[in-house]
Amino acid sequence: MEKIPEIRIALVQTDLHWEDKTANLAMLEEKIWGLKGKADLIILPEMFPTGFSMDASKLAEPMNLTVCKWMKQLAAQTQATLTGSAIISEGGKFFNRLLWVNPEGIVEHYDKRHLFRMAKEEETFSAGKKLPVFSLKGWKFCPQVCYDLRFPVWSRNGWDQGNAGYDIVFFVASWPASRVSAWDALLPARAIENLSFSIGVNRVGIDGKGISYNGHSAAYNFKGEKILDLAEKEKIEIVSFSANELDEYRSKFPAWRDADSFQIL
Repeated sequence: MEKIPEIRIALVQTDLHWEDKTANLAMLEEKIWGLKGKADLIILPEMFPTGFSMDASKLAEPMNLTVCKWMKQLAAQTQATLTGSAIISEGGKFFNRLLWVNPEGIVEHYDKRHLFRMAKEEETFSAGKKLPVFSLKGWKFCPQVCYDLRFPVWSRNGWDQGNAGYDIVFFVASWPASRVSAWDALLPARAIENLSFSIGVNRVGIDGKGISYNGHSAAYNFKGEKILDLAEKEKIEIVSFSANELDEYRSKFPAWRDADSFQIL
């Protein structure tokens, strides 16, 4: 499918209720129900139903239970694809799973690859092994979760017979204010090195562990130029990306032709 000329993406920068799914889903539903017809994709932060908690045994749920059903409902109501990560249990394991739910109710997912050892995330969750590319109206999206941002090989664009593996890389996050300078530096770097648009959606507020988050959700073009900045307040903003601008730049500046071949084992 050929890319639609312009795709509209809503970035939801919000505070979260600590380990309270009911409160978070109600709050987010109120925030985003009015986006119907305004966005093709709505991006929520990492672990949006609970906050970044390691209490998976209490908070995890299987696929197609409360969170998945809620996402299907909101995707249908807004007629937009909805994405964000949640704590999911499957096969006796826990995953920090990014869910990608379209208005028809089809659910795809990506399991976070790089688990944040400084919070002992790897002691609770299992790492993902596959990196899917999601499709939406002809556009290709590379999903990433928070700490993945620090590992450029994992988000490296795949080039197949002269065509880009993806057009947009996006990161859902719970990235602390104390390290936001790295967030601000790496988001445009991922755009530049992959000749793609780059989006980061981070939360704000203070979680149940006393960790502070200051947002800085943003969108960058393929040159690493910032085209949207949500600063530090709770807000929802919509960014539009042009297919013609992306394709023209890739044609005029085909640095991808000189990329090194590699394989992740």
